[in-house]
Amino acid sequence: MSHAGSLADDVAPEAIGPRDPDVDQLVVMHGVDWRTYGALRELIDSPGIRMTYLEGALEIMSPSRRHEHEKKTIARMIELYALERDVPLRGWGSTTFKREARERGLEPDECYCLGRDLADAPDIALEIVVTSGGIDRLAVYRGLGVQEVWIFRDGRFRLHALDGDRYRVIDRSELVPGLDFGAMAELVAIPDQHAAVKAFRDRLRAALPTG
Repeated sequence: MSHAGSLADDVAPEAIGPRDPDVDQLVVMHGVDWRTYGALRELIDSPGIRMTYLEGALEIMSPSRRHEHEKKTIARMIELYALERDVPLRGWGSTTFKREARERGLEPDECYCLGRDLADAPDIALEIVVTSGGIDRLAVYRGLGVQEVWIFRDGRFRLHALDGDRYRVIDRSELVPGLDFGAMAELVAIPDQHAAVKAFRDRLRAALPTG
């Protein structure tokens, strides 16, 4: 059984610099207590700002245009699949999840529950990684108890399933086993989001048995 490494294993922190519309802007601060994190999260309550907190380290990130385009294209395909295949996914977007006892908090790019309402944490989280750097989100998700984390980076997905107190890399989702991540990775590269989602729909319908 192979185990996932840290999401931060092959990234190094970068500070916010001149704005590039296709590069996420982020900064990481250390020595931030839980109360300060909570106050900042309330003060900077904006959909354009994401915060990730892990045991005293706080990342503040402003997602790029590319980040948001990839996130929304993938989310639309996931939700289209759920509709076409009657999978009872319930989406919760970028809801903030926090657990003080584990000193963890973040907003996923997208998240879902499977056939249930939202409780303490979602079943599935989607993360888009465009810019190197920042806090290891897998460590945060592990502390929150999220069952699967789907990470899209450099044109491909890596899927992680919670196994005890660690994540292991999986070839396909165990919660949504029919979802074709290869097709989504291919189609998200189409600049026209509408065309990409239509192409995904056409593939889904073509795969249905006839007669």
